Amino acid sequence: MRTRTALEALARHPLSFLRSRWPWRSLAYLLSSAGLGVAVAIAAGAISLLGFIPLMVVAGLAAAGLLVPPVARFERWRLRLVDLTPIAPTPGRLWREAGLTLVSLLVLWWIDLVVVCFTVGGPVVLILSPAVQPVDGGWGFAAALAASVAGLLLLPVAAYAVTVWAGARGAVIRALLAPREADLAEVLRSRARLVDGFEVERRRIERDLHDGAQQRLVALSMRLGLARLDLPPDAPIAEQLAQAHEEAKRAMAELRELIRGVHPQVLTDRGLAAAVRDVAGRSPTPVDVDVSLPRRPPEAVEVAAYYVVSEALANIAKHSRASRARVHGRLVDDVLVVEIRDDGIGGADPLGGTGLTGLADRVAVTDGRLSLSSPVGGPTTIRVEIPCV
Repeated sequence: MRTRTALEALARHPLSFLRSRWPWRSLAYLLSSAGLGVAVAIAAGAISLLGFIPLMVVAGLAAAGLLVPPVARFERWRLRLVDLTPIAPTPGRLWREAGLTLVSLLVLWWIDLVVVCFTVGGPVVLILSPAVQPVDGGWGFAAALAASVAGLLLLPVAAYAVTVWAGARGAVIRALLAPREADLAEVLRSRARLVDGFEVERRRIERDLHDGAQQRLVALSMRLGLARLDLPPDAPIAEQLAQAHEEAKRAMAELRELIRGVHPQVLTDRGLAAAVRDVAGRSPTPVDVDVSLPRRPPEAVEVAAYYVVSEALANIAKHSRASRARVHGRLVDDVLVVEIRDDGIGGADPLGGTGLTGLADRVAVTDGRLSLSSPVGGPTTIRVEIPCV
């Protein structure tokens, strides 16, 4: 898996981490704070020339306001040194950028330089001590050499220290520029796009199967049937031809079931209620259907609800040992509410590979909610609530 942040790089094997670019990227990230220090020094020097304290306060606030856009852009630009994930623009970011500017100009920039001076400057001074300090006698040379060796040994520690602070600082900057809610919203949008793309691909597969493979199987079955009519009943090949004809019919029936599972045409043509009755009629477990909707919900809502019902009835047939099931659906205050209930043994676990987690994700993409009640001994109830606005 690709390492995307300096903090993630710290979890790598020490040799792999030290050979990577992350310590150098972290050092460059912290050293670039010198630019903020220069900006602070110039602004402070210019303001101090005013000499009148109230006027200096006003000028300081104005300077801070003017520095918000460039400082925010600078922080966003250099954050890529320690965090490769881009930050998407989010509503209301001006106040966050203002807070970031104050924190960066007043606190973070000098902490960055202090960290670099102590963690990197210290070992470098020790390493260069034989060259920068006069050595008198053998003991002095030995001490300088020992200091140089100690400096070399401290360099890996410095690499970790610099990366730790740079990674933590980058996490703070990301939290200020892109709060968790914004990241979560982007994840939900990405998941919605994936589901939409999956649905488009699903329909393309359905169309290809229906217009291609199914038509060929129909033609093959008709030719085999005509060939059987042309053969005398006692012909040696008649029995084999009859078997081939039956196999073609079974293959065609299985293909129809596959196409119906990819995307049932009845859902597109007649809506959710008819599609639920269709899937319930094919269930090995008797199912009572009570789905009454005054209007058709949006397509995405219908598809999500249908697959919940389909998967739930499949699980009932496979695992519940139920003698009967019931599907109830209503539209309540622009919210589609569907309940699937069975009288089986209960104990359904979403983590047990029943597909309920995937269904919950599909429902969540439509801003809906899936809940499960399945005590040991039963009954099991799956409830889906999806807004239709």
